Amino acid sequence: MAGEPQDDCLFCKIVAGHVPATIVRETDTTVAFRDINPQAPTHVLVIPKAHYTDAATLAAAAPDLAADVLRETQAVADEDKLESYRIVFNTGTGAGQTVFHAHAHVVGGRGLQWPPG
Repeated sequence: MAGEPQDDCLFCKIVAGHVPATIVRETDTTVAFRDINPQAPTHVLVIPKAHYTDAATLAAAAPDLAADVLRETQAVADEDKLESYRIVFNTGTGAGQTVFHAHAHVVGGRGLQWPPG
């Protein structure tokens, strides 16, 4: 069920403290942690503590929580003193989503080309 922790979800396990992560920020509703395979000097994932499969599902079911995730991306960028950065939400395997728990990638600290990928 949307919003409920999933036993087979890596990010739910991080939220529960069962899997270690380098946490950089935590609020009542979100957790931000360093990506284990960083693509830039700053590569932090910001996730809602509640389980939603992807960003679209999160936005439709819990828009206030989606706003919390976006607000935290700015806080991560501020803490890492990023003047510019990219926020990425991958949705579906074809877009590179490998963990099906909504999450925003905050990527910065180097030049980012366009188009990505």
